[in-house]
Amino acid sequence: MAVRITSVAKQLPKYTRETKDILPYVALWLEGQEERFKRKVLKIFENAAVDRRYSIMSPEEVFLKTSFEEKNDIYVRESIKLAEKSLLKALDKANLEPTDLDYIITVSCTGIMIPSLDAYLINRLKLKQDIVRLPVTEMGCAAGVSGILYAKNFLKANPNKRAVVIAVESPTATFQLDDYSMVNIVSAAIFGDGCASVILSSHEDEVGPEIKDEAMYHFYDAEHMMGFKLRNTGLQMVLDRSVPQTIEDHFPNIIHPFLEKNGLTIEDVDHLVFHPGGKKIVQTVEDLFGDLGKNIDDTKEVLRLYGNMSSATVLYVLERFMDRKLPKGDTGIMLSFGPGFSAQRILLEW
Repeated sequence: MAVRITSVAKQLPKYTRETKDILPYVALWLEGQEERFKRKVLKIFENAAVDRRYSIMSPEEVFLKTSFEEKNDIYVRESIKLAEKSLLKALDKANLEPTDLDYIITVSCTGIMIPSLDAYLINRLKLKQDIVRLPVTEMGCAAGVSGILYAKNFLKANPNKRAVVIAVESPTATFQLDDYSMVNIVSAAIFGDGCASVILSSHEDEVGPEIKDEAMYHFYDAEHMMGFKLRNTGLQMVLDRSVPQTIEDHFPNIIHPFLEKNGLTIEDVDHLVFHPGGKKIVQTVEDLFGDLGKNIDDTKEVLRLYGNMSSATVLYVLERFMDRKLPKGDTGIMLSFGPGFSAQRILLEW
């Protein structure tokens, strides 16, 4: 029984700025810091390969000394709005009603909600009263692919059902105003906010790329590399500088055995649906695959247009491929990395 992805739809937050228009706010935030340090920080923003980003908060709110409680309240309020709009768009693309869904997976790591996001959507859209819920937290950037993996396994066991994965993230709500560390600065330079919904189906007559296989890959002794620390001021980003090199070292083991299991090599793969972690990770992947004639142009373009939106970002990349109506038989790999440290992989066939 085939499980297919039938639609993907994004929803952008209401506030947006080009990076050049954010620089004055950054300069103001840096007042009192050493001049050389200021120039270095501004260069990081300018060279991050992110031209624009979106946010659930205005720049003024981001750079105000607000409490964790105040920022989380905004996260809760705006996440519900973004998720509802994104889900309705995905349903419309698939020509479905809210009551056609049997399983809802909500994904986020940049705020705290109890009840979780899915409960609000069930009430606002009057989803089925027996819909199965799964909120996924604490998996960071990898969770967009993880959510699809969990949905696929549910649908594989349940014919003629539909699932939705909704990823909503607000990294700007985690910005630490009194933290001038490189981790906080680099995170602010590459991350943005966003939401996306993916609908999957195990109905035989529905169309879309089929999920042929999926797998996780866990890096040993790498818990320190990526995540958040819960502080009185909110969620403080953890991002080790060794992440790009670690990914490069493990890439052969992540990609080749997974493809070999499915009778493929990287040369057989038509499309790389990769999460854009940041400029360095993008360059790492290009260096590895460029000689094979493969490109991650869509990954780079999503990073440029929106920044890294944690779990939602790879779904923005997937939407670009879905909207192209690719030829039957084309193959693709979805790939994202997240705290743990881990890689999540999905093999698609159109």
